[in-house]
Order: sequence, then structure tokens, then C-alpha cells
Amino acid sequence: MNERKELIAILQRSRAKMLSQLDEIDLNRKIYPLWTIREMLAHLSGWDDAVIAFLQSLMAGQIPATPASRGIDAYNAETVSTREGLDYDHIYREYIQTRNILLNLLQEIPEEKIDFDYVLPWGEHGTLADIINIFGPHEEEHAGDIEKIIANSK
Repeated sequence: MNERKELIAILQRSRAKMLSQLDEIDLNRKIYPLWTIREMLAHLSGWDDAVIAFLQSLMAGQIPATPASRGIDAYNAETVSTREGLDYDHIYREYIQTRNILLNLLQEIPEEKIDFDYVLPWGEHGTLADIINIFGPHEEEHAGDIEKIIANSK
């Protein structure tokens, strides 16, 4: 399997793991002190948005922005607060759509741009492959937290 396919598989696997948990848990249940499933999905969509913008910049030959330059916690809070007031169904649709857009862009990006060194959305240096290798497992960690809550409630 080539690197592009591996990166796509990472994102598909993490999304499948999360989706398998959503039917099992009360959507209003607090997952973290301030977050229900709704906020968690908004958070994940916000990071997909950052990666989408990163990919679009690369494909246009531009320097990607650093939307999380004020810090990851600030960006997380922003991604959730900008979706405040949106209902769960809207957040869920966006969660699905942003990942589909990201996967399509990842499919289209030239191979040589996958391992090139860039300034990443949070200001550190790394590659597109680094981003995917961070965000796939990150989503799986959130899915694992939900899985534990489900197991403990049975």
C-alpha cells in the first residue's frame, strides 16, 4: 500500500471507530467536563477544517495558514464556540462532510507534497503525513473514551 492510501486508511479507520460509538451513547451525556458528543464532533470537524484549508493552500501553491497559532486549547475552544447554537444533526452532517472533503483533497494532492516539510496548522514544522498520523489516532482516542463510558454504564 502506498503512503497516500495508508493515510486515507488511517482517517477512515478512526472515523469508523467513532461512528460505531455514536449509536451506543446518550448524545447529551458529558464525555468531558464541558463537552457532550455534540461538542466533541464540533471539535473534530474544526480540525478537519484546518487540514482542509492546509491542503487547499498547498494545492494552490500558497503557504498554509496557522489557525491554531494561539495554541491548541484556544483553537479547540474556538472550533466548539463557533458551532454553538447549531443542533446535533447539523454538527453531525458537518462532521461527515468535512471528513469527506478532506479525504477527497488527500486523494488529489500531488504525492511529493505529502512528505514535504511545512509549518503545520498549530505552528510547528512537519509534514502532511505527520498531520494525518496525529489526527487519526486523536479521533480514535476520543472514540476510546466514549467506548469506556459505554462499557462502564452497562
